[in-house]
Amino acid sequence: MTSPRPMRTRWVALAAAPALLLAACSSEDPATDPTDSAAPEESSAPPAEQETIELTLAHSYTEDQPQHACGAQVIADEVAAANVGLTVEIFPSSQLGGDADRIASVVSGDIDIDIQGASALGAVYEPISVLDSAFAFDDETHLAAFMASEESGVLIEGFATETGVQTLGVWSAGARHFTANDPIRTPDDLEGLRMRFPGSPQYLMNAEALGATATEVAYEELYLALQQGTVDGQENPITNIDASNLKEVQDYLSLSAHQLNTNLVIVSPIWEELSTEQQDALSAATLAAVDAVTACVAEAETETLDAWRAEGEWEIVDDVDRDAFSEMAVTYLEETFTGESLEVFNAIRATAP
Repeated sequence: MTSPRPMRTRWVALAAAPALLLAACSSEDPATDPTDSAAPEESSAPPAEQETIELTLAHSYTEDQPQHACGAQVIADEVAAANVGLTVEIFPSSQLGGDADRIASVVSGDIDIDIQGASALGAVYEPISVLDSAFAFDDETHLAAFMASEESGVLIEGFATETGVQTLGVWSAGARHFTANDPIRTPDDLEGLRMRFPGSPQYLMNAEALGATATEVAYEELYLALQQGTVDGQENPITNIDASNLKEVQDYLSLSAHQLNTNLVIVSPIWEELSTEQQDALSAATLAAVDAVTACVAEAETETLDAWRAEGEWEIVDDVDRDAFSEMAVTYLEETFTGESLEVFNAIRATAP
């Protein structure tokens, strides 16, 4: 895929509509005879020109994952169908840089739209990373309830004020679960295990909250680290676990659902350059993608779990004591968060159904 063009816009010539011919009122009146009319048969005016803005959309997921197929692609398709002078070109698989690099590029305006995890955005606005805290949300319904609340508006507005970046929508890419070579049913089962967690502050805080010993390993190196025993286990949503074929190097999948894997669709300061019609079209396209991703993730998770159970290649642990993990995590986070982050966490918990 080609690199994004340095120019923000391109000009598209639109075909001009043919001019209407003057009709004769009477063939007997020379003043109205069409043969005497000065009107040309076709317009000699130059074609009209309309500015089309081409937006770059970047993310770190493969083209097979729901965040791309049901998220980014839906946004691009819906924007094109709106016909408001916008197009979206997608750059998947971290082609325009990793998460930490891309958020800086969105703030600077070098990338127009990005799909980011909340924890990565904490690098530029710490309170927003709370969306990725352990047991903040009970499920996807709870996430939707919070995003519809006034409290979420305060969070999103604070993010925009701090960074100049607007949030178009938020979806869940599924709950995160533990895998290891032993079943993990209670916090005590994590004792002595080296569990891989992403290296962001929020994820490392989650590890503490859950009673895990965190080891930082890049996602791209996770399979090899598990295969070689550098780490004993890890946590990820079902779609990531499947995409990485972790069943080949782990014996148990423990359905802990200890955190929602949230994604935010964000747009750079180019937002202010768009017309109201274009803003509305982009917002509507993102809302359509939020619905599509939610449905796609649910379907993919069900199909994958059913296949794994039928194959029997590893054991699916359904009886995880989520209440024990939740009580431990929420207590820890309420005691550890401070300031705006604590306010966000409490606001999220207050919107639980």
